[in-house]
Amino acid sequence: MTTPKADGFYMPAEFSPHRGTIMIFPERAGSWPYNAGPAAKVFTEIIKEIAKDEYVYVIVGKNTREKAKKMLADTENIIFFEIEQDDAWARDTAPTFVTNGSEVRGVDWRFNAWGGEYNGLYAHWDKDDALAAKFCKAAGYSCYNAKHFVLEGGAIHSDGEGTVLATEACLLSKGRNPDMSKADIEENLREYLGAKKILWLPRGIYNDETDEHIDNVCAFIAPAEVVLAWTDDKNDPQYPLSKACFDVLSNKCDAKGRKIKIHKLPIPKTPVCVTENDMQGYVFEEGEDTREVGERLAASYVNFYFTDKSVILPQFGGENKESDRLAAEIMKNLCPERRIVPIQAREIIVGGGNIHCITQQIPKIM
Repeated sequence: MTTPKADGFYMPAEFSPHRGTIMIFPERAGSWPYNAGPAAKVFTEIIKEIAKDEYVYVIVGKNTREKAKKMLADTENIIFFEIEQDDAWARDTAPTFVTNGSEVRGVDWRFNAWGGEYNGLYAHWDKDDALAAKFCKAAGYSCYNAKHFVLEGGAIHSDGEGTVLATEACLLSKGRNPDMSKADIEENLREYLGAKKILWLPRGIYNDETDEHIDNVCAFIAPAEVVLAWTDDKNDPQYPLSKACFDVLSNKCDAKGRKIKIHKLPIPKTPVCVTENDMQGYVFEEGEDTREVGERLAASYVNFYFTDKSVILPQFGGENKESDRLAAEIMKNLCPERRIVPIQAREIIVGGGNIHCITQQIPKIM
């Protein structure tokens, strides 16, 4: 009945050492076209890349168990957990992990499909909401109960030194914690993440259906150092969103009083949109948020994932080959000690998120 802060626990940075990564094998037909076949191939590629550096805890259900085991056969560092789920967004439904330096524990937030009855993306999310506690129990981690507070892992980024990034667009949305003030929300982040300072950015990525998660627009790559999704095109609807974030970050210090060093990471030059071929592959349930041809997807290179030794970086292909190349070059210059692993991830973005959204790190005890 205590909190991580009271017990001396905090959320480490993603760029800190990992014990492993949680991923969920995809199957939801309203997220992943064509019976999740194309998505499963990309998930498998990502799992295999991460497994070169650390354990991957792959969550499967009765419908994906055999498929996942077959596709990942002969891959080392894979540990399967059979837990039923509603979808495959491990960042948002798996536990957020905290540590005191000698022990790692999970935090079990309340999950309501990014907005509940107000603007949630599907009608039933009970399995997803139960997943974090079930994983902690199965994997042997103690778990803090934070079910009074709606939060997704994609809504927060920690530098591991007391500073947490979040967007006002997401955490102050009416579908999360409408009875809480901004100060109340900050206090919960301090108590359950061990944070000392919350850096609030106003907006996220244009048309991000999560109410603009932070992990699509801005991410720590080192203490007091971030990458920020950017465009120089003032006619792009992303421009005012990124400019507002840049202006805030330029005038803020972190929990240790350091100015934030900002690196601009350009978004794909050509918007990534839903195609007719995509639409033919979806099967939407009643009450589920649907898509339409031409809908702009929230494509961003900031939605990468750090492993212990690499950066798993989304690529979008097609007319964005030069944008893909530039993003990889920027990340290589910023993270010279890590290998850059470009992954063609369009089959993930059609589900609404990207590589960071389908991964959740478990920190290593140092």
